Amino acid sequence: MNQEPPIIEARGLTKRFGEVEALAGLDLTAAPGQVVAVLGPNGAGKTTFVRSLATLVQPDEGTLRVAGIDAARHPDQVRRVIGLAGQFAAVEEALTGRENLQMVARLFGHGRRQAAANATAVLAQLGLTDAADRLVRTYSGGMRRRLDLGASLVGAPRLLLLDEPTTGLDPRSRNELWEAIRHLVAGGTDVLLTTQYLDEADQLAQRVVIVDKGRVIADGTPGELKSRAGRDVVEVRAHRSADLPALADALAPLGAAAPRLHAGTSRVTVPVSGGRAVIAAAVRALDGLDIDVDDIGLRRPTLDEVFLTLTGSPIDGDGPDDPDNDPDSTTPDSTTPDSTTTTGERAEPVAVA
Repeated sequence: MNQEPPIIEARGLTKRFGEVEALAGLDLTAAPGQVVAVLGPNGAGKTTFVRSLATLVQPDEGTLRVAGIDAARHPDQVRRVIGLAGQFAAVEEALTGRENLQMVARLFGHGRRQAAANATAVLAQLGLTDAADRLVRTYSGGMRRRLDLGASLVGAPRLLLLDEPTTGLDPRSRNELWEAIRHLVAGGTDVLLTTQYLDEADQLAQRVVIVDKGRVIADGTPGELKSRAGRDVVEVRAHRSADLPALADALAPLGAAAPRLHAGTSRVTVPVSGGRAVIAAAVRALDGLDIDVDDIGLRRPTLDEVFLTLTGSPIDGDGPDDPDNDPDSTTPDSTTPDSTTTTGERAEPVAVA
């Protein structure tokens, strides 16, 4: 019985742009039939890897195969089995949604009748049938992103490459695009997506690959990666944000690492050892405070906390080119005025703007 080759097989990929090493020996193998999320901060090498898969960039060293096809030797064959949606919707505003998809299908080599049939099927698949004959300039941002996704599908690719597909979208449009991606996966399309959004990887991917400085530093299911963080998290939600420092001071002796203060959502989180028993200790620690607490609980770490554990920095703390992510999910580094370094045995709280 012939075994189907990996949909992606990358070995030792390196790529330099001048003095910048975008890929530094990246290894990644993905079996068919799953969504793989490649997670990392700006500059980690995610987009360079996607562009290599799309044959838009030639790696300096290493081997890369897509659906068993050598991307260096047969880039034209690779292009026939992939679809690519970049970070911004590349659609023609002066055409209708239907006309956009028909145009792309014709570019894939389909005849007029087949192009029309493919466009109709993809519009239905992405929930755009009612808007199919409207000019794209009247579409919302989320509808444009779905149409852009559709343009990658009219050629019936085996592998769909999504490079930060929800960057810049509002929460509603983001959820709509997530739902569209789930429908594609249910229909049998393999997907590799890059993202800086931890919840996006958690929502969509069966497998998460964390990339930092051009290398894979962790690989597994979301559950496996959360287990690697090794600690549960006590989370306390204060009634008033002004009480967060006092709550952090009370919880710090229980923590296996520094408490984190999330001013935007009035929360303190602290990684702990000891399982459920630590909740009782946390309640006792707060009993003596004259502070109103809305909620307290014990949970597993998030992928954000996993990334912080593995790299020592938050996913969106990489520089001025980062998108304006939710500040509640970040921790400033030790050079920022809001953070304090640990100088003794007791962990000091770290503020999150």
